[in-house]
Amino acid sequence: MRIAIVAGEASGDILGSRLIKALLQYHPDIKFEGIAGKEMIAAGCDTLYPIEKLSVMGFAEVLPRLIELLSLRKTLIQRWLDNPPQLFIGIDAPDFNLKLEASLHKKGIKTLHYVSPSIWAWREGRVKKIKGNINQMLTLFPFEVDFYKKHQIPAIFVGHPLADEIPLQSDQQAARTNLKLNHKQYTLAILPGSRNGEIKRLAPDFLHALRLIHKKHPDWQFIVPLVNKKIRQQFEILQQKIAPQLKIHLINGQSREVMTAADQILMASGTAVLEGMLINRPMIAAYRVSGLTAFIIRRFKMIKSKYYTLPNNLCDQYLVPELIQEEVTANNLMQAVEIQFQQTPQQHEYHRQCFYQTHLQLRQNASQKAAKVVLKLLE
Repeated sequence: MRIAIVAGEASGDILGSRLIKALLQYHPDIKFEGIAGKEMIAAGCDTLYPIEKLSVMGFAEVLPRLIELLSLRKTLIQRWLDNPPQLFIGIDAPDFNLKLEASLHKKGIKTLHYVSPSIWAWREGRVKKIKGNINQMLTLFPFEVDFYKKHQIPAIFVGHPLADEIPLQSDQQAARTNLKLNHKQYTLAILPGSRNGEIKRLAPDFLHALRLIHKKHPDWQFIVPLVNKKIRQQFEILQQKIAPQLKIHLINGQSREVMTAADQILMASGTAVLEGMLINRPMIAAYRVSGLTAFIIRRFKMIKSKYYTLPNNLCDQYLVPELIQEEVTANNLMQAVEIQFQQTPQQHEYHRQCFYQTHLQLRQNASQKAAKVVLKLLE
């Protein structure tokens, strides 16, 4: 049995690896091939191209790579039409995977999409690319199923693997010990993103904000996890230019451990914000895309959701302050951190309870549940 599978970034790589492991528990003979990261490769997937080829976001950001991405997708379609797998699984990366799924589905190859695109939040028109082109949608969040039912698309809520993996009660002191941090100092974690573009657009303002925060709270310790050597070098260059005297603990990877060790988190909006919610820490989320991408999104009113971040949408409350585009300034970031720091114990406890209840809701043994849906499709 052979399954073709494509993930587009680190979060999809994690989901894919868990799904592969779960499927292999039932059928050790399944062969996987496609686009995979190190997690999926370690789980047993043969990668045809490195996952980094798909790790790009935004309209303007994609343009320089468009020809390469279209050629890559065309090559994959032809490969799997010539030698059809029993199933194709697209993990997230909708702008790449939806067309791939449609092309394969038209030729009789079963297709499944794992991780709903945020069409309930923005670019709702993408639902037309999904309807009739997949056999099954697996969603990570419960409210997404109702959206797909409305459009007659088969969808099942499987929960989020991160909610299964992250304990309901995280051990802050153990994390600080592991990271060799001071146990008594107030700790602010800073997650400026995992892509070059995110570091370029967010890290300078984050660093300027840290200088302001340090003036107000010289006893705080700052800790920054950086996803790889290239991203670390990029951040270090910026730090030397903007805040050379500021002591910052730089950590290779281990973003979850860093968030667990923190009292508070300042971060790039994305999957990490969901992880921060599951770890149950107060957070500030910020994001900035290129000017052209921002113009297109605003001009065509492409964002439909009430909030930008998943925790706020899941809880239907503004629990995580969101600073977007021109709102991302050093002063605004500093003020958001300070306001959150000054909240009352009652406010902190209310936020903790909201995050805890959402964690319980998402804790569904997701990978096993997803694997059973996949196996049913293969019957």
